[in-house]
Amino acid sequence: MPYIGSSLIRNTLTMILAGGQGERLKPLTDVRSKPSVHFGGKYRIIDFALSNCLNSGLRKIYVLTQYKSDSLQRHLYEAWNIFNPELGEFIYSIPPQRKINNEWYSGTADAIFQNLNLTEDQKTDYILLLSGDHIYKMDYLKMLQYHVEKNADLSIASMYVTKDIASRFGVLGIDENYKVHSFVEKPKDPPEIPGRPGESFVNMGVYVFSMKVLREVLNEMHKKKIPSSDFGKHVIPYLIKNGFDINAFRFEDENKKESPYWVDVGTIDSYYAASMDLISVNPEFNLYDDSWPMRSRLVQFPPAKTISHEGERVGRAFNSLITDGTVISGGLVERSIIGPNVRINSYSYVTDSIIMDNCNIGRHSRIRRAIIDKNVVVPEGMEIGFDTTEDKKRFTVSETGIVCIPKNYIF
Repeated sequence: MPYIGSSLIRNTLTMILAGGQGERLKPLTDVRSKPSVHFGGKYRIIDFALSNCLNSGLRKIYVLTQYKSDSLQRHLYEAWNIFNPELGEFIYSIPPQRKINNEWYSGTADAIFQNLNLTEDQKTDYILLLSGDHIYKMDYLKMLQYHVEKNADLSIASMYVTKDIASRFGVLGIDENYKVHSFVEKPKDPPEIPGRPGESFVNMGVYVFSMKVLREVLNEMHKKKIPSSDFGKHVIPYLIKNGFDINAFRFEDENKKESPYWVDVGTIDSYYAASMDLISVNPEFNLYDDSWPMRSRLVQFPPAKTISHEGERVGRAFNSLITDGTVISGGLVERSIIGPNVRINSYSYVTDSIIMDNCNIGRHSRIRRAIIDKNVVVPEGMEIGFDTTEDKKRFTVSETGIVCIPKNYIF
C-alpha cells in the first residue's frame, strides 16, 4: 500500500544544500553565503525553502553548509531552533568534515555522498534534496506522494518556461507521461515539450530520491571513479543512461498567482528586481498569505515609527516595506525596503532602494537605486545613486546601475 500522509513524512529525510558562494551577488556575499543573504526586509533567502518544509510537515532537516557559514549557522539557531528531538524532529547544520577524503564539497552530489552516514542514522525510505537559495512556495508532500505513486527512483521538480530563457537551466526531455528520457545542462537549443511548442521543461533543483537507489548509485559511481560531483552534470545523466525510472513532477505553486513563481536571485540585478516586486501594488510573490506563512527570526525591536517636526521635517514613507525598530524622523522614503533598526534622519531622501539592518541615513543625504548592507552610517549630505561615475569609484555598480554598499562600510 502506498505511503500517505504522516507515514510518508516520518520516513522522509530532507537535506538542504546551502553552501553556495554567490559570486555574482558580491558584495552581499562578501561576508556570508548566498542562502543567508537578507531578502524582503526581515527574511533570509534560505527561509523560503525552510518555510516550505515546515508547511509541508517535514521536520527532519539537515542543512549542508560550506562557504562563509557562520552567519547562516547563527540564523538557523536563532530563527529555526523550533523542532523537538524527542518527537523525532530536528534541524542540524552540517559543515564539511572531509569524511570520505581530504576534499571539500566539490558539488551538489558530492555534498550528499560525503554525508550518506547521516541517512543511516534515520529510518529513511525517501530523501528530499533542496537548494537553499531559491525563492518560491511549494508543498513538498505533493511531490513525495507523486514519487511513491509512480514508484520512481528519482522525481525532479520542473516547470514550464519559454524556450528563449530555458538555456539558463538544466532542461528535461520528457514524454507525454512525464517520463524523463534526456537531461542537458544549459543547452543552446533547449528541447521543447511535446504538444507545447516554444516551451521547455526546466529543472528547479528539487529532487526526491528513493533512498536505496541514491545510496547505491553514489557508492557505485565513486567505486568506479565515474565523475559524480554534481547532480545535473553527472548523476542524472548517469541514471538516464542506465535505465533508472525518472519522472518529472510539474511544479504546483502555492503562491496562488496566475503565473508560477520560482526565482533564483543569482545576480545583483535579479535580486533587486525580486525585492522591488514585493513593494508593488499587487506583487508576484505574496508574503501575506496566512495559509502559507513564511518564517524568519523574530527581532525584539519596537514598532516602526515616523516622526514629523516643525516646518519641512515631515517623516513619510510611501509604497515601502518598513521593518520593526525603524524610525523615519523627518525624512522621506519612497518605493523602498527598510530593514530592522534603521534610522532615516531629517531632510534625507531614500527612493527605490534596499536599506538593511542597523543603518543610519544622515541628514540631507539622497539615496536612489541602491542596496546598502548592514551597519552602514551614511554621512550627512551624502549622495548615492545620482552620479554613476562617482559611485563606481567607491562601490560596486550593477549592469543596470544598482549601487551596492557592503556590510560595515565606513565612509
